Amino acid sequence: MAFAPADTERTVLYVSNSPDQKLADFLAASGWHAVHTKSTATAERMIERDNIKVGLVELPNDCTSQHLSALASCMRRAETNWVAQIAPGQADNELVSRFILDYCFDFVTRPWLNERLVFALGHAHGLSALRQVHVTPEPSLGRHGMVGQCEAMQQLYRRIDKCGATEAPVFVAGESGTGKELTARAIHERSPRTGRAFVAINCAAIPPSLLQAELFGHERGAFTGALQRKIGRIESAHEGTLFLDEIGDMPHECQAVLLRFLQEGTIERLGGNGPIHVDVRVISATHVDLDKAVEDGRFRADLYHRLCVLRLIEPPLRERGGDIKLLANYALSMYKQDGARKLRGLSSDAIVAMSNYAWPGNVRELINCVRRAVVMSEGRFITASDLGLPETDNWPAVTLAEIRSKAEKDAIEHALQRHGYKLSEAAAELGISRATLYRLMHADRLHQEPSGGRTSSGADGDDEAERRAPSLMSAAPA
Repeated sequence: MAFAPADTERTVLYVSNSPDQKLADFLAASGWHAVHTKSTATAERMIERDNIKVGLVELPNDCTSQHLSALASCMRRAETNWVAQIAPGQADNELVSRFILDYCFDFVTRPWLNERLVFALGHAHGLSALRQVHVTPEPSLGRHGMVGQCEAMQQLYRRIDKCGATEAPVFVAGESGTGKELTARAIHERSPRTGRAFVAINCAAIPPSLLQAELFGHERGAFTGALQRKIGRIESAHEGTLFLDEIGDMPHECQAVLLRFLQEGTIERLGGNGPIHVDVRVISATHVDLDKAVEDGRFRADLYHRLCVLRLIEPPLRERGGDIKLLANYALSMYKQDGARKLRGLSSDAIVAMSNYAWPGNVRELINCVRRAVVMSEGRFITASDLGLPETDNWPAVTLAEIRSKAEKDAIEHALQRHGYKLSEAAAELGISRATLYRLMHADRLHQEPSGGRTSSGADGDDEAERRAPSLMSAAPA
């Protein structure tokens, strides 16, 4: 069933077991170009080839789960809006109703040669036109292969650019899952060494007994099992960049050997008999508090100063505000094809739940959380329950007025304490008159002297008189 259209944009793909000429004539009279197919595979190819935005699918009376699964294969594309044709009472079938909810924009019930069908198709077409024409271009997700637009990430981008222009060692600090290796790769790609090797090694993932051989390599026969020469990671990164991840977990005995390499620019393979010059730019990272590790003697101070010439800090996800929603939508776009249903996005309660969660695993945890929700969701939108995040405590909301009042009270208390409850001096520090200080103290129910007695004898005469006449407080101007 096909005919020449007056408007190629108003095309509807009709999927049914047999063509319906009456329906074809009705759609033609209503200004639609209809294309019929029985095969879901053909339908999928036509959607991709001809960019069809509206589909009409007839569900037979004896519709089975296998039939619905076959239809779903070509209806998962979010850019095509589908309208289902069903028989009276068919929506009471649980399989059919779930299919309509998951994959269809709307449905019409027999008899369907009426204005209800025209309205449903027009509504579906209008929504697709709205997506195509009126949606503004999506802003950049970030820079340097990272997703993020908050101020902390913008500052990180600027510092990456600066670090890329120099050969100095860089240390990247940040919690687990914040993207430290992405930052290291971005620095490498913006340095003169781009195009050369970027070699990464996780110092915490290799047993201490093997780490030195992994870094520096070994000669044949250097130890039991060394059947042939092996080039180490440092030598493999010659003229490129070496990324030492989780440097804070490096065994103490390996730290001295690494320090010598950083100082002299040479290595010696295990079992070797001579130094080898290596030109390598070193970037290191760890989630460990390296300053504390130096204090505790777990990390050499001289190695720390060699590695931390330039220091970058990865912001934790909980401090990145709107980036949480940005990252969640990015993860959804990557993995939405993993789900059995056609997902349209994240519900508002899901966004709220993600914004209120602390994300101890940071970006890695968020991406895995969204990917899991894609698989486990049962509707067209990912909800808060699909995410499975722990419930946060609902603390009572604090108004701006309450915050200001507490800050004012704290400032007055601290000023009084600093000046030994000498009211004239406290008022001068706060930049207000004594009369205003009286009024504020009275409003906040603050005492004129610390609990347990009067202040020291160093009070000036005016303040001493004021303490002896507490009735003045009530007489202070409002």
